[in-house]
Amino acid sequence: MKLSELLSYPEIVIQCHDNPDADALASGAALMWYFQKMGKKARFIYRGHNEITKSNLKIMVNELHIPIEYAPDLQKVNGLLINVDCQYGQRNVTETQADTIAVIDHHQVTSPLPELSEVRGNLGSCATVVWNLIRQEGLNPNDDKDLSTILYYGLYTDTNRLSEVSHPLDRDMLDNLTSVQRTLITRMCNANISLGELKISGKAILDYQYYDSHHYLILQAEPCDPNILGVISDFSLETDSVDVCLAYYVSNLEVKFSVRSCVKEVHANELAAFLAEGYGGGGGHIFKAGGSLRPEKLDADPATIFQKRMEEYFDMFTILYSKETVLDTSNMKLYQKLPQEVGAVHMTDLFDPGTRVEVRTLEGDINTIVEEDSYLMIGIEGEVYPINRKKLLDSYKELNKPFDRTFEYAPSVTDLSNGSKKNVMEFAKAVISNGGGRIYARPLENHIKLFTVWDEEKYYLGRPGDYIAVREGDPHDIYIIKGGLFDQLYEEAK
Repeated sequence: MKLSELLSYPEIVIQCHDNPDADALASGAALMWYFQKMGKKARFIYRGHNEITKSNLKIMVNELHIPIEYAPDLQKVNGLLINVDCQYGQRNVTETQADTIAVIDHHQVTSPLPELSEVRGNLGSCATVVWNLIRQEGLNPNDDKDLSTILYYGLYTDTNRLSEVSHPLDRDMLDNLTSVQRTLITRMCNANISLGELKISGKAILDYQYYDSHHYLILQAEPCDPNILGVISDFSLETDSVDVCLAYYVSNLEVKFSVRSCVKEVHANELAAFLAEGYGGGGGHIFKAGGSLRPEKLDADPATIFQKRMEEYFDMFTILYSKETVLDTSNMKLYQKLPQEVGAVHMTDLFDPGTRVEVRTLEGDINTIVEEDSYLMIGIEGEVYPINRKKLLDSYKELNKPFDRTFEYAPSVTDLSNGSKKNVMEFAKAVISNGGGRIYARPLENHIKLFTVWDEEKYYLGRPGDYIAVREGDPHDIYIIKGGLFDQLYEEAK
């Protein structure tokens, strides 16, 4: 959906959920900004039984001039109703009749969506969804310092102070919003916890459950602002002998949870996704993450689900350190690369040698220094990884033509010294396997976490059906190949 498709309606009403949070306010305010820029009148409302009372939200509305109305009695819109940060028919938003319905959201889809909809369940905030829609219309929200601050605070609060940001589009918005009023952000953050929420935090911590087998805590809090879960889990993780912490609350609308890890063998974002699988969604950073479960999808009480899944998670993995591991290749077949066309970018085409850069991809950010022989490989699903020229030419032949593909997210490279940014795909050249780069490989029967020789701090996850591989002639160059890609990339050596 494009925002320009909504301009033809005579009446436009934006409605967020009945208990607006900062992300809902940010999303609605950004839409109002867009419509004003386009010369269209619109209203931004919320309904339900209670008006906004939280101190940080009142500061946000008043200081940043958000034109939201409390309209509990509005029954019908003679035109377009846009549900933002929620979905039409959900229990957290009072139903309002309208001639046409549109939905803009970032939560998991729970019911059929109208034709006019933009739901990005993998993004950290609805503010990011709206920011991206506005950007696609050729406008830059960063030109308005109030709106820039509004959008930043929406993502900041919905990702637990940015600790649960995982999608590169969220990070792109953060990079773009350079006119944020930091003093006001600090003021709102310091008005975020009430005395009641302080009591909720203390009670949850006192009622902790500790599991010595894998050194983790589970803490249940009363329903509260989701940021309070981060406060609880951050504090609890400082406890001796606690490596992982899970804090959660249960409400009628959702089960919200926060995950923290202080050991490299547990990625918090991966654990969050595992806890929510089949019930909702989760993600974030390696050490800080979170997510939510939909109550209507639960087949047991949340406490039972969390405790069971935590034990399953810890028991299911074998951990391998490539630097200390030599695989037995006697039970592995020898494979060679198929002539698959992929992409390669010479890093010096983007920036001068010696430049410290950040490569932004769907899998995460990679920090590196540009060298004369530095390249980036771009796989068939848009995955990006660094490689040197020798290894590139050992396995691939250059085709002297552009690598022209479209992926969910186009990777980019940023010069960390000045912030200048370049799109990787604009410089990508096609290469094809030349039959080199032989590997020994076998399918995995169990889950593993593999720490490679080139990155001893972050592991690669292997699931049953994926392949574990080792480069011929280099016993410690061990890596994981996704099962769905293996047959497209390799054939048995003859």
